[in-house]
Amino acid sequence: MRLDLSKIRTPHEHFEQVFPPEAFAAPEGNADSFRVAGPVRLRFEIFKDKSAFRLVGSTETTLEVPCSRCLEPMLVPVDAAFDLRYQPHSTNTGDAEQEIEEDDLTTAFYQNDEIDLGQLMREQFYLALPMKPLCGDDCRGLCPMCGTNLNRGACECKRDWQDPRLDALRELRNKN
Repeated sequence: MRLDLSKIRTPHEHFEQVFPPEAFAAPEGNADSFRVAGPVRLRFEIFKDKSAFRLVGSTETTLEVPCSRCLEPMLVPVDAAFDLRYQPHSTNTGDAEQEIEEDDLTTAFYQNDEIDLGQLMREQFYLALPMKPLCGDDCRGLCPMCGTNLNRGACECKRDWQDPRLDALRELRNKN
């Protein structure tokens, strides 16, 4: 999933492709917090200015993520727009300290006349995910004692936990 920049000859081109979900399987030992559950559609416009490139477009798919409360898998639709600038890695000289400009946040670097589209899409997936995905507003989560999914049924756990560090204060209150 690489974009060969040496084949881009005109100042403006269009790119559109659909990738199967299997193309985004996490490498061994690098588990993502999501699974790509549907085809990924990537489309963008390429604007070329000498060795700098600007990609403006979007990526669409469906991700499967665990609910933050009950850990059940749920589907999250993604339609993430992006506007990124790419410069050759050789221009990244790492000069002295300087203040970050707005353009610095949307500028990335490429090497060997290639842009890794897999990395671009994975980054957009992470940015599009909700911070705390919930399967529903009324999700009751898991029992902290036994781990039962409280959306499916109740458990018999006693939830009257008292902090043992406060036993001395309880004794004082009971004496009076």
